[in-house]
This record gives sequence, C-alpha cells and structure tokens, in this order.
Amino acid sequence: MQVSLRHIHKRFGAVHANNDINITFEGGRIVGILGENGAGKSTLMKILSGFQPVDSGEIWIDNRPVAYSGPQAAIRNGIGMLQQDPLDIPAFTVLENFIYGGSDGFFLPRKTAVRQLKQISQRFGFELDPDMPIAQLSIGQRQQMEIVRLLTLGVKMLILDEPTTGISAEQKQTLFDALRQLTTSDGLSVLLVSHKLEDVIALCNEVAVLRAGRVVGTRHMPATNAQLVALMFGQELAPQTRKHFDLSAAPDALVLEHLYLHGHRVNVDDLNLRIKAGEIIGLAGLDGSGQEMMLRACVGLHKSVRGRIRLKGDDLTGQSYRNFLAKGVAFGAAGRLEEGLVSGLTLTEHIALANEDGAIIDWSAARKHCENQIKLYDVRGRPDSMIETLSGGNQQRVLMALMPASPVLLALEQPTRGLDVDSARWIWQQLMERRDRGAAIIFSSPDLDELVAYSERILVFYAGRTFEIPDANRTTIDEIGRLIGGTFEVLPA
Repeated sequence: MQVSLRHIHKRFGAVHANNDINITFEGGRIVGILGENGAGKSTLMKILSGFQPVDSGEIWIDNRPVAYSGPQAAIRNGIGMLQQDPLDIPAFTVLENFIYGGSDGFFLPRKTAVRQLKQISQRFGFELDPDMPIAQLSIGQRQQMEIVRLLTLGVKMLILDEPTTGISAEQKQTLFDALRQLTTSDGLSVLLVSHKLEDVIALCNEVAVLRAGRVVGTRHMPATNAQLVALMFGQELAPQTRKHFDLSAAPDALVLEHLYLHGHRVNVDDLNLRIKAGEIIGLAGLDGSGQEMMLRACVGLHKSVRGRIRLKGDDLTGQSYRNFLAKGVAFGAAGRLEEGLVSGLTLTEHIALANEDGAIIDWSAARKHCENQIKLYDVRGRPDSMIETLSGGNQQRVLMALMPASPVLLALEQPTRGLDVDSARWIWQQLMERRDRGAAIIFSSPDLDELVAYSERILVFYAGRTFEIPDANRTTIDEIGRLIGGTFEVLPA
C-alpha cells in the first residue's frame, strides 16, 4: 500500500505544527520518523491515523484521495497506530480487549476470537494468555496485544510511537523480528516514531526528518548515530561531560530503613538505602518490578507497610505528599498529562497553582512569572497556551519550570521519557544544576545508557528484589541487563 501526504497543514493557535508536509511512504518498508521534540512528528502521525483532524491538505492511498475522521475510519482504510501508552481497558482480559477492539465488537464468538488471537500471537512469538487481565501485563505485552488486534483488523500500515519505551531487551527483539517479518513477508509498511537512534539504526530501511513542522530531509539507511543527529539538529552535538563530586563527607538526605512495600503486582521487602545530599541514584528494572512504588514511597504517595523514611533526619513515615513537599521534596511522574500536568489548563494557570499558597491568585503576577519561566526554560508556548497542545519535550520543560530551584530531594520517573537527545541533555543540565546546589536525585529509566551516564549508584529491581551496583562507572550495560533479568550474581570489583 502506498500512502502519500500532500500539503498537510495543522495549527494549534500560533503554533504551525505541520507546515506544508509532502511525503510518500511505500509498502514493505520500515521508515523512521525523526525530529526534535516539537518538530511535528506526533501531530503528523495522529493526522495520518485519524486521531487528529487536518486543517488543510490531502491523504492519498494507492493514488486516490481519501477523507476520514477518527481512528476507526483510518483502520478501515488500512492505517492503524500503536500509541506509546496502548489504548486498552485495564479491567478487561486480553481476550476481552481483543474482542472489544475488533470490527465485530462483542458479537465475535469467543472460540473464533481465541483462535485468531493465538494464531497471530504464535506466528510472531508473542506470549499472550487470553484470560490474563490487562492490568497484570507488562507494557511490552500490551503492545503485542494491540499489534495482534490491528493486524486482525487488516491494517497495511502500522504506526508505532516510541514502542521500545519501558520494555525489556528480549521484548524489543521479539517486536523487531515481528516488524521485519510483516514488511518482508506481508508487504506492510511500518512508521517508527522514536528518539532512540540505536533502534532506528537497527530496524529502519530509511528515515524522514522533521524540523519546525517541515520535512527537511530523507535518507536511506544505513547511517551512523552522528549522521542522524546532524539531520535532526542541523549539526552534530558536542560530547557531554559530567562533573564528579566527593560525597564522603556529605550529609544524608534520605534514609530508608527496613522498608516494606505492598503493590498490586509485586512487593518490595526490607529495603535499606542511604542517599547523600548531591548524590544521584538510578533505578533499573522492568516495568512493574517495584522501582516506581519505591519512588512514590519516598515522596509520600505510597504508604509503607512498615519501616521508616527519614529526610534530613526528620521522620516522615506515613506522612502525606503535602508534608513531603513542605520539607523540600519534589516528584516527577512518568505520565506528564496523567499526573504531572492538568489538561485543560494554560501555562499561566499551572504556574499559579504551583506558586500561589492562598486562595486569591494575583493573575498579573502569575502571567509575568510564567513569561519569565517560558523564556528561562525555552518553552515553545505562550502563557495562554493549553498544556495539552505542547509537545512532550515542551511539557517536560514546563514540569522543570514548576519544580523548586533548590530541593532537598528530586524523585523522578523516567525524566527524559520520549525526548530527543538534545532535549534529554537539557533536562539533565537542569537536574545537575539542582544537584550542584545539594539536591539528592533518585530517578528511574528504561534507558540503561542513561543510568550509567548519570548515576553514582544503581539499584536494580527484579520482582520486588533489589541489587545495588555501588559504582555505576565500573559496570556495563550487559551486567545491568543480566540483573534486570534476575541473574543476581556478584559483579567483579
């Protein structure tokens, strides 16, 4: 199936997200869609998959113009999109989600649905139990279920938005093998939106690069990481250096003593940890292994069964998030719009909520402060911009603008999730400035290179168990990967 986008325009207020986009995708190819945050990639893919209406322009499929509104209409035209966070119903089982998302809805007989689900799953090496509740599946398994559903619906173009975020190396390999088989054997076209250039290099046949809402270039693969970065930003990025500090005399910022945590999928037992002021601790593990629960316990968002939590000597065990905030703790959730920000509110309203203590808000002062923060944090938006209209990278910059300048502790879930390499560096520059002022930082990340690059120590979680790597500079990606997989061996000194 050949798909062409012709003169596509899309605006969000003053922001021209897609500016006269013209590009054609051929069947049987895997194309990487690259660009810095805010370049217009996600908007373009949402237009193509029916999640976003176009202002002007046309979509042509096999040399004929088509007009559709909504993702179901796009699927009927052979185009389906796998969102970064799969659109499933956690309360349903795998089979119920599969049936509900099908063209026949709940009218599809159960036996027929089970047969279809198993046939496609087995073909691609997916391990999906029809009776397993979606809430108990990993992100990788939820992606697999969604891919099976879309293939059953007959899509000929599969759009994937950051599909390797939060999945294991084994799940990524299974996914990549399936995508290669779909393009070579079935003639499907795959569009891969990703900021992980190593994934693009490993998988794609070609790339298309967007910058400021325009297609600025295409390239057939192979290409090096440096060449792709130069395409995205117009130049290669200089190597990033990191300062190391002697923490031997630093006071304790956070102490966890015999902490027991109970969760829906896993328990964390007898966790003991001391984090010094100015220290950065990285948390590794598959999604749902306990690291997110531990982060939330450190800020009062998850109550411990027993054990103590001390912040600069003060016992905050069992206290609320508000009390942790008052003591200098800040939390950054992985779900920007789900927990960190509020859809439907402007940037000024976010600034006002974060900085006003009383019931009466000085809106003039809030707007002025918002303008200063927009300039300081280089946010591509205006004080009256709705937060949901910003790109993921700009939403992350807003989150940094809302955080205190000199916190005692920053607890962050995947702080660079879905960000391009330049935006990720910028985020870490802001975090390092806070670390230099004495803040302790705990962060989780599925990116093992990021964990090694920024952590003094790494705590690996596997099914609630933990293993500490005492010196991140003396470990390797392979060693961390083995620990994530449950091989708790003693690392060489």
